[in-house]
Amino acid sequence: MTQTSHNPSILIVDDESDICYLLSNILKQKSIQSVFATSLSEANDIMEHESGFSFIFLDNNLPDGQGLDHIQQIKKKCPQCKIIMVTAQDDKAARDKASKEGADFFIGKPFSSKLILKTINCSVT
Repeated sequence: MTQTSHNPSILIVDDESDICYLLSNILKQKSIQSVFATSLSEANDIMEHESGFSFIFLDNNLPDGQGLDHIQQIKKKCPQCKIIMVTAQDDKAARDKASKEGADFFIGKPFSSKLILKTINCSVT
């Protein structure tokens, strides 16, 4: 993955490949580079080899754990990145825990491309 100085690089962590492709295509429309992982362990491997992510889209229910339980660990590996929880588990308890653990944003599924782009401060045309 290449990163340009004016475009953020984004890691998408979701076990549903359709969601990964959807998010990737939304971002590609704004020329934003992204890569994706379908598990926490795959995301960790990517973070070991790639640095400089601006944002991480993180699902909660992953095959090898809960995204909410790994926010602090991810922040230690990637302190400059903003974590955006994107999950179908959209209730007050999940939102409160995400905030307490250090997530920067919380988006419930289903989501709109406009909301995704707004969240990362892109102009929506």
